[in-house]
Amino acid sequence: MDAMARPRLRFTRSRPGILGRAQLGAASLAGSGAALASRLSGRGSGASIRGKVMLTVDRHALGKLLAERRVAAVSGTNGKTTTTHLLTAAVRAGLADPRDVVTNADGANLHAGMASALATAPHATIAVLECDERVVPTVVSVGAPEVLVLLNFSRDQLDRNHELKSLGRGWREALQTAGDLGPVVVANACDPLVVWSVDHARRVIWVDTRDPWTQDATLCPGCGAILGREEGKWRCPQGDLTQPDADYVLDGDEVVDPLGHRYTLELQVPGRFNLANAACAFAAARVMGVPPETALRGMQTVQAPSGRYAVGTFNGVQGRLLLAKNPAGWAESLPLAATDPVILAMNAAAADGRDMSWLWDVSFEQLAGRQVICTGPRAQDLAVRLDYAGVEHMVIPDLMEAFAAPRLKDLEGPVDVVSTYTPFQKLRKLGGLA
Repeated sequence: MDAMARPRLRFTRSRPGILGRAQLGAASLAGSGAALASRLSGRGSGASIRGKVMLTVDRHALGKLLAERRVAAVSGTNGKTTTTHLLTAAVRAGLADPRDVVTNADGANLHAGMASALATAPHATIAVLECDERVVPTVVSVGAPEVLVLLNFSRDQLDRNHELKSLGRGWREALQTAGDLGPVVVANACDPLVVWSVDHARRVIWVDTRDPWTQDATLCPGCGAILGREEGKWRCPQGDLTQPDADYVLDGDEVVDPLGHRYTLELQVPGRFNLANAACAFAAARVMGVPPETALRGMQTVQAPSGRYAVGTFNGVQGRLLLAKNPAGWAESLPLAATDPVILAMNAAAADGRDMSWLWDVSFEQLAGRQVICTGPRAQDLAVRLDYAGVEHMVIPDLMEAFAAPRLKDLEGPVDVVSTYTPFQKLRKLGGLA
């Protein structure tokens, strides 16, 4: 990225004073100590506890760590981890020193996780951050991002985020408060709640992702009327809210920019939804001044973001891991799971969401004719759903024992494993992928 491609920050973020820097230094030191203790005791990498301790010692640490950096933030229910990796790779491809970019690549996307990641790279001048939907208002407020990528809203962890509109309202209010000092928003034009949420943004760059999932976008977020759809676009019949004309359009494996130029997205991550993620990352990279060819070259290097699509070995059997957290995610992931048998891992811990009623919104019928191995603590819940779907299955609750199923030994390649969040993370560790 040359000097002309690096616009000056539009935001005024004051550097912490001497006392503020001293407090931040103490917080960073305490956090590093806690992280070291966590690693030595075998409790984990220490990334999470580092951030928690830092914010306990200095509750303003996140804002201080974001000061004087160019910030890009990515949020949405599905795809934010992969999109963050794609955008990070695109930005790094244009720099002489890739270390000038810091990101929370492990997916720790709450306040503590972001603070922890930023603290490990104090001299990086660019931060590309994955943000949980709930913390977007904080990042807009204290981080003054240059660009904010907003992907989608879907039902996810129903016991925690049961009211999607409340999340959208938080985005809307934060962007309205930021006013002319707010970020450039790269937004998915196909999602009505995203469109409503960014109504007060200073500037919006719209991306038509050609998203086929509409089950979470039935009602107008403005007035509650049932949305109409015509020629692939949505419109509220009662008001002015309608799908905006896009600046960037995903067309197969190509993205068309505002000037009509077409660029082929050659990715190492599979699926239509990742092409959509890449289109949004591409648009955001352009906002940050990255030349299109450079952005494309960088995104081509992303292979297995935070373990997604990675292949590990379990009980002598290779498995390819696919993460699916909610109905929209399962709708995209199941068509990628092509093996017979296929393993589906299920849990309902806090990080997965304890409400499993969403199982009945997933079209498991598409697996008919293949054998499914149900595993994980909530394998029996999945088995009931598969009974009704008419899908042959067996139940092996223990994750590692599931890979000992006789038919897996005959597979020539890795077995596809579609998993909710906590079994996915456990499998990453068991397979040596974490």
